[in-house]
Amino acid sequence: QVQLVESGGGAVRTGGSLRLSCAASGHPFNRLTLGWFRQGSSSEREFVAAISWSGGSTDYDNSVKGRFTISRDNAKNTVYLQMNSLKPEDTAVYYCAAKLGVTWNYWGQGTQVSVSS
Repeated sequence: QVQLVESGGGAVRTGGSLRLSCAASGHPFNRLTLGWFRQGSSSEREFVAAISWSGGSTDYDNSVKGRFTISRDNAKNTVYLQMNSLKPEDTAVYYCAAKLGVTWNYWGQGTQVSVSS
């Protein structure tokens, strides 16, 4: 079982920055593919970014490319999402997720990000 705990959400203005963190426990961290998803108030949960177990491969949704950066520190069992140039449409609850295979099996409790114009 993998436990994921997010932190770092908050309220910023358009153009601002936030860094989300997600601490993992319960499984060898360096075997996990990690990702970030988000869910707005009137939408489905959507993919934001993912990073491979080694950190050598990353993937982003087109809506955040060039603005968000996912990274991981395997020594600290933590994955990060640096969010720059935030827009009101980035407002959502952001979830950390982990998988060992194809399916995202493990989820954090979510952290709120609010961007005002």
